[in-house]
Formats: sequence, structure tokens, C-alpha cells
Amino acid sequence: MMRRIDLRGAGPGAHDYRSAVPRAVFDVEAATPAVHEICEAVRTRGVAALTEFGEKFDGVRVEDIRVPVGALSDALLGLDPDVRAGLEESVRRLRATCQAELETDVVTELAPGARVTHRMVPVQRVGLYVPGGLAPLVSSVLMNVVPAQVAGVGSIALSSPPQREFGGLPHPTILAACALLGVEEVYAVGGAQAIAMFGYGAGPCRPVDLVTGPGNIWVVTAKRLLRGKVGIDSEAGPTEIAILADDTGDAGFIAADLISQAEHDPLAASVLVTDSERLADAVEAELELQVAATKHIDRIHTALTGEQSAIVLVDDVDQGLDVVNTYAAEHLEIHTADAAAVAARVRNAGAIFVGPHAPVSLGDYCAGSNHVLPTGGCACHSSGLSVRAFTKSVHVIDYTADALAEVAGHVITLADAEDLPGHGAAVQVRMDRSASTAGE
Repeated sequence: MMRRIDLRGAGPGAHDYRSAVPRAVFDVEAATPAVHEICEAVRTRGVAALTEFGEKFDGVRVEDIRVPVGALSDALLGLDPDVRAGLEESVRRLRATCQAELETDVVTELAPGARVTHRMVPVQRVGLYVPGGLAPLVSSVLMNVVPAQVAGVGSIALSSPPQREFGGLPHPTILAACALLGVEEVYAVGGAQAIAMFGYGAGPCRPVDLVTGPGNIWVVTAKRLLRGKVGIDSEAGPTEIAILADDTGDAGFIAADLISQAEHDPLAASVLVTDSERLADAVEAELELQVAATKHIDRIHTALTGEQSAIVLVDDVDQGLDVVNTYAAEHLEIHTADAAAVAARVRNAGAIFVGPHAPVSLGDYCAGSNHVLPTGGCACHSSGLSVRAFTKSVHVIDYTADALAEVAGHVITLADAEDLPGHGAAVQVRMDRSASTAGE
């Protein structure tokens, strides 16, 4: 079912692993012209454009884009008790890890009277996007909202696509999760138009300072176009899993985990990196059995047989580490002997799942980690969503006159070296004033 890529037999550095393990085609540049038109329409025509795009792309005309608060509370009342219990436990665990991430102010005393404080400040207003296409990702409500709340964000708006079968409202489970978390500003807007609404403001939705949340290529393209006007978390593309395994790996577990990510999207990537041909064969056999028993067989089969998915054969775990560090997967599972030690050598991954009892599905819901993670190799330079994404740092400089005098000469000298005499003069005028006051 899955193609094989054989990287065995070459010395270190002989392979370009970045191109050897390809990803799905995700052409943001090709989508840019159409998304630019959508964003401009929202910027210039506001709610009228949002209504038109909802009818065009979601098949439902929404006259009032803001979800009534009553609809939120009704959705929570109608929520299956077991689903609610699962959401509450996920929130509890995620909130605990988020609170542990909170950073305190750091004060540095550089000299008597010379103090610099590194202060963490929450973003004032955020727009959170929750997809609702192939699956109503209620878990993404939690993953966006909880870290924002823990960070201290004062104004939270959330948007999810309108659903024709629910009268133009977002999926009721998504609405219930919003109510559970106390989020009352919710919009029935999807796709690129939702990101534009957050960026420019439209009707009842005021512009935000930061947009977070995963989405399809239209959402990603809109985030790229509006970056700078608003902050964004990342340009998250199709989901991906990489699994590094040796002969100790359980083929049934590994096959199930490859399928779990393929279930998201026909463009989802599932990659197994192993030094065991026996395990590769066993995983293939398990895939044939397990895929046939799945609900979304067509979607999963398309993803597993696509160019973005493969079984990669390597000489040993060391070479496997080189491959997965270069690939920089959104999700990386380690199924090897001494998995914790191997995991400690991973530098590039959105999240690392250690051993046979930490599947990616755990992280999607109840691990306490966040599942909004960098994709497309961006884990080599970017992090997943966390409290830090919703805060910014500010340096607060507090100097007395004596403390300024101690470094005044250096400031004036450096200002002259840059041919910026006004900079030096701003310090000299204070030195002159201090000298004048002292002489009186």
C-alpha cells in the first residue's frame, strides 16, 4: 500500500533527506490570487462579502454572522455527557500544562539604580480559527482557547464555518465547547474570509492582534497575506506523522497510528522510518487489515498511497534520527529500544511521543499537550501553540540619574560613532542639567 524509499548503504551526509522524503503539494502561491480577492472583498464590503462567501463556499446563507449566546448554551445543554466529560478532562490537563508554562517577570540589576525588567504581557485581542470541513475539530477549540485564557488574553473571538445541516451555525459540538470555556464571541464564518474578518474587522467583529488555529490552504494563504497586519501562530498545512521504529516496534500499533493521521485529510502524510525490513513488512500487512475496517477508507487510502507517505528504510537508528530531524515532522513517534534516550536526541519535531503507549491520538485530545503544531518542516524553526504564543515581552528600563551618568560617556561615544549626534545630545542635556543642579 505504501511506497518504500530505501536510504540504506550510503555514508553520513550522502543523502539529501529533505528531498528524499517528499511532502504533499501545498501550493500557497497558486492560491494567493483568489485569496487576495477574498480578503479585499472583506476589507471593503465587510459583512456583505462574508455572507456571499458563506453561501458560495459553505452552501448556506448566514445573515447574522455572530452566533447568538443562546445557541451556545443550548449546544452545551444538548452535549452528550460522555463527550462533555472527555472535554472537561482534556481542558483540565491542558490548563495544568499551560499554567506551568507561564513566565514571570525577570528583573536584572545591572548597577545601583540601573534596572531592566523583562516583562511578559498578554496579547490584547485574539481571533481563533477552528476548522469544520471534513471533521468538526472540537478539540481545536480547547487547544486555542485554553492557552489564550491562561496567558491572560482579555478579548477572545472564535470563528468556525457555518454548517448547512445546522441552520448556518457552526457544528453544535464546537459551540458547546465554546460555552464550556466561557467564550461568547463566536462567528459562523469559515475559510480565508474568517481570517480576513479577524484582520480587518467586519460588522460586530473588531480587528484582532493575533490569529491562531489550523486550516486548509485557503486559511493558510490568508494568514500569510495578512501577516504583519496581524500576528499569526504558523502556516499550518496538512497534518503529518513520522514514526521512528526499530525491530522492537509493534506493527499493529504503528499501523494504527499511521492510519490515525491519514484519516484527517487525503493530503495527510504518514511516514515510517525503520531499520527493520521485517517490521516494514509486518506494518504493511497490518495496514491492509486495518484500513479495510476503517470508516473513512477512501480518504485514508488516498493519503497512505500518496507521494507524501512512505516507509523509509535506513541502516540503523542513528541514520533514522538524521532522517526525522531533517524531515521535522509535526508529530513524531519513537518506537525503539530505550525510546526515551532516542527521543532526547530529536531536535526537530512539533511534538514527540515516546514509546508504545503515547500515540499521537493521545496528544490530539488528552495528553495535556497542544495539538496545534508546525507542519511542512517548519518544526526546524517554529514551535507549537502554547501560552507563549499569546504573550509578548517588553523591556522596562528604569535608571536613576547616577546610573545614567555611569554609562553616559559610552552612550555619547557610540552615538558619535554612528553619526547620530542627537542621540548623544539626549544624554548630554541630562548630564548638564545634573551638573547645573549640583552647582546651585
